[in-house]
Amino acid sequence: MIGKDRKSVNERLADSFKKLACQQPIEKITIKQITDGAGVIRPTFYNHFEDKYSLLQWIMIKDIVTPVQPLLSNGMINEAMILIFQNMRKEKEFYMHASKLEGQNSFRGMVELGIQLVLCSMIADQMGSKEPMNRWLTPEHLSEYYSQTITYILMTWIQGGMEIQPEELAQVYDFIISRSLSDVLEDMCAPL
Repeated sequence: MIGKDRKSVNERLADSFKKLACQQPIEKITIKQITDGAGVIRPTFYNHFEDKYSLLQWIMIKDIVTPVQPLLSNGMINEAMILIFQNMRKEKEFYMHASKLEGQNSFRGMVELGIQLVLCSMIADQMGSKEPMNRWLTPEHLSEYYSQTITYILMTWIQGGMEIQPEELAQVYDFIISRSLSDVLEDMCAPL
């Protein structure tokens, strides 16, 4: 009980939700089950989250997005990618179940939005007051493009059982993203 008291309500709700998500489809998890597992009453949940999907989004931001912000701000893209993959792999079972969530509150959409927000802020900071070489090259467009590519790699990795090591997957991402399609086609059979 002492350890439970030290955790914030959000963390206790998240831990309960993660445990339940490994046992049953997220769509079937009830708020009562989450609050019972966290040792709080139902109204407490609604003081912190709108619904279970906002709790899932909070978990994803806390576990995946927030830890990489300092790395991205310092231009450490490869290190940020490795950290994302490592953090997801630590809770492999949960993220494999969460990745199955589709529809209006899809996990894919949550991941993409979280990454997009971080990237947009980073790109805007890098650009400062400089004008882009083309009016299409806005922080919003660039962050959307890159968040889609990162999300695609993440989702296929999760759904494939997270078998590739985080460092290797980051290397693959860097290989693809740093070359034109014609270069990738030419170089893809060469050793990484």
